[in-house]
Amino acid sequence: QEHFVESGGGLVQPGGSLRLSCQASGFTLGNYAVGWFRQAPGRARAGIGCISSKDIYYIDSVKGRFTISRDNAKNTVYLQMNNLKPEDTAVYYCATPGHVCANFWSPGGYGYWGQGTQVAVSS
Repeated sequence: QEHFVESGGGLVQPGGSLRLSCQASGFTLGNYAVGWFRQAPGRARAGIGCISSKDIYYIDSVKGRFTISRDNAKNTVYLQMNNLKPEDTAVYYCATPGHVCANFWSPGGYGYWGQGTQVAVSS
């Protein structure tokens, strides 16, 4: 069954860094677009960025701090997070909309969800 497997989360101090991985399972990443999402306690799941074969998009609050990249040979997409803030605390997920990063700020229309990986930013 096709899905993603997220990993790399953990506890980090404010200002610290983490790199999350999102590995495709049961299918080949190829030219699929992949979106990153997060869900903080008590809040709805929301998109933070998306990478296709041609473009990369970010929401304003993570621009300059987060970087999305992909390694198709490893069937994996990455989310490098720098200068982390307490408000970045959430469970992070990845999913695909198909081949185009449509409406990447919303989880609607995205599939192959994984179980997520927890990121906690606290001193």
